[in-house]
Amino acid sequence: MHKAKPKNKPKSLKAIARAKAKYLPKAPPPEPGYPVRKKAFGQHFLRKSSVVDHMIEKVTITPASSTVVEIGCGDGFLTSAILKQTECKELLVFEIDPDWATYVKNKVRDLRLNLQLQNILEVDFQTLTDKAPLIMLANLPYQITFPIIFLIQKNKHLFQEGVIMIQEEVARKIVASHGKGYSSTSLFLQYHFELELMEKVEPGAFAPPPKVFSRLLYFRPKLDVKPIPQEDGFWKFLKLCFRSPRQTLRNNLRTTHYNLAEFPENILKKRAQEFSFDDFLQLWNLIISFKDK
Repeated sequence: MHKAKPKNKPKSLKAIARAKAKYLPKAPPPEPGYPVRKKAFGQHFLRKSSVVDHMIEKVTITPASSTVVEIGCGDGFLTSAILKQTECKELLVFEIDPDWATYVKNKVRDLRLNLQLQNILEVDFQTLTDKAPLIMLANLPYQITFPIIFLIQKNKHLFQEGVIMIQEEVARKIVASHGKGYSSTSLFLQYHFELELMEKVEPGAFAPPPKVFSRLLYFRPKLDVKPIPQEDGFWKFLKLCFRSPRQTLRNNLRTTHYNLAEFPENILKKRAQEFSFDDFLQLWNLIISFKDK
């Protein structure tokens, strides 16, 4: 008897991306003086003009007041597009790599460009108050995505809106409202921002191509949010609830200081991923009422 041939296994997203990359046009050889890309800084430079166009079209930039913020200029692909396509008052770029900062300063001749050789995580945003409202357009270094987003959150009163390029998986976790990927971080960022997934971007849109798909994420700060009593305690409580996402609240809170005897039984049987923000807030108000008794 002839053995049945095994069925072809479905290709992974990485395998599909590698296959597509074979048919993309090859990048031209580096010009003289072109700096070396450094892995430590996560330098994957955007190369797809339509993606840049969509980033710029999504935000409202006015010549009288808009300061655009970019993080990591690379070789100036996004930088040049912003200056050519908009009438922004200023383009404030933070670049950590001195080689690329020098390269872009020599390449881009526009008085609106303010290029700072500085680590974005060390920037004191209070010094930028006079430049507000800020608009961010940036292809973020993926290894520091969350530190940058939390920095924006801390200074959200200075921002009007923005579009950032981040890993596809991370973007989906940020906007998740239930199930896999949904977490206390999802709730925290959704509490502070209006968020919208934009287009998915294939690895071949970058040079060199990353090993993952990317996604444009639009954000607009929420400045008038629902107040949370004892807010610091609330977010700590949420982290405990999501400590092991597959576990019930009873199991996640078993070794904490919370008295589970005071919790409704039907609540303790649920997983954190089954609760909405309002559900958690209602439970938190109940916990506070226990403390006040």
